[in-house]
Amino acid sequence: MTTTALGIPLFGTRGRAAESTGLDTGDAGERAARGSSPFLLDSHGRRAIDLRVSLTDKCNLRCTYCMPAEGLDWLPGQELLTDEELLRLIGIAVDRLGVSEIRFTGGEPLLRKGILVLVQEVSRLKARPEISLTTNGIGFARRAADFAAAGLDRVNISLDTLDRDVFARLTRRDRHSDVIAALDGAVAAGLTPVKINAVLLRGVNDHEAGDLLAFAVERGYHLRFIEQMPLDAGHEWNRASMVTADEIQESLSRRFALTPHREARAGAPAELFDVDGGPATVGIIASVTRPFCGDCDRTRLTADGQIRNCLFSQIETDLRAMLRGTGTDDEIADAWRMAMWRKLPGHGINDPSFLQPDRPMSAIGG
Repeated sequence: MTTTALGIPLFGTRGRAAESTGLDTGDAGERAARGSSPFLLDSHGRRAIDLRVSLTDKCNLRCTYCMPAEGLDWLPGQELLTDEELLRLIGIAVDRLGVSEIRFTGGEPLLRKGILVLVQEVSRLKARPEISLTTNGIGFARRAADFAAAGLDRVNISLDTLDRDVFARLTRRDRHSDVIAALDGAVAAGLTPVKINAVLLRGVNDHEAGDLLAFAVERGYHLRFIEQMPLDAGHEWNRASMVTADEIQESLSRRFALTPHREARAGAPAELFDVDGGPATVGIIASVTRPFCGDCDRTRLTADGQIRNCLFSQIETDLRAMLRGTGTDDEIADAWRMAMWRKLPGHGINDPSFLQPDRPMSAIGG
C-alpha cells in the first residue's frame, strides 16, 4: 500500500460505513440516471475536474468585503480535517474521481501548519494533478522557493490596490509591501504565470482598474478582476454598490484596446481579453452579471470536510463523518459522486428567491 511522508495510507480501505457517516446512496432512479461513470458528473452534462481545498477558515487580513474588523468565530480545531484526512480525500478525488487540478485555498491557506507537506504529498500522487494556491501573500515571499521545491505549480495572489493607504483601509492591515514582495518572490521561484486577483469596490479602489492592469502588464502578471459576490460574513452585499464587469471593461478600455482572447474559455471562470493586441491578457470573473455556470468544472471541499457542489450552494455533503466513521474509499467516492450529480444548473444569484449561503467565503474557500 502506498504511504505518505506522514506514514499514512493514501488509498486505505476501512469497514462498512455506518448510517451516521453521512453516506447518501440516492434512490434507484437517480442512480440509474447517473450511470456508472467513475467521474464527478452532474445531471446537466458537466464534469468536475477542479477541486478547491480549503485548508482553514482563518485569515490574517480583515478585508471589508469579506469579514468584520474583529474577525469571525473560527472553526474549532477538532472540526478541521487533519492532514491525513485531507490527503486521503485528495487521493480519492484524483485516483477514483478523475480530478486533475487541486487548488489550496482558505481563509488564508498559509496559516495552515504543514501546508508544504500537503503540497509535497499531493505532487507525489501517481496521476499527478496540477497544484495551485490562492493566497493573500502575507509571508509568501520567504517561502516561495520552498513551495516551488515541494511541487507547487502556480500561485494566485490577491491585490486590490497599488496604494498602501487604500490597502490598509480595505484590509484593515498595513501589509501592502508584503503582497508586492510575494509577487516578486513567486516570479523568482518560477511559479509562473503569477496571477493577481483584484476586487474593485465602488468609491474605494474602482478608479485603479487601469493602473492595476498597467502594473500587471509591465511585470508580466496575469490580472483577473473579480466581481464582488454575495459571500460576505455580514450579508451586506447589494447589487447597486457592486462594480460590474461592464463597468470594469469600460474603465479598462479608456486606456487599453481590449479584444476577446482567441482561445476557448472552456471551464475557466475568467473571460479573457487581449490587451493592446497581446500577448498580455486581462480576465474578468463576472459571477454575478455574466454567469458561467454552464461550463463550471469545480467541486469544493471545506476545511471541516464538507463537499459543496457550488460556491453558492445551500447544501453540503459531510465526508468528515465518513472519514471518522467506517467509510471505505469506495463509499466516500460514491457519496461524492452523488453530491455532484445533484448540482443545480446555476447559482441563482439573479433569481428573486436567491439566498446567500450561511457560510462566508472565508469558511467556504475560494
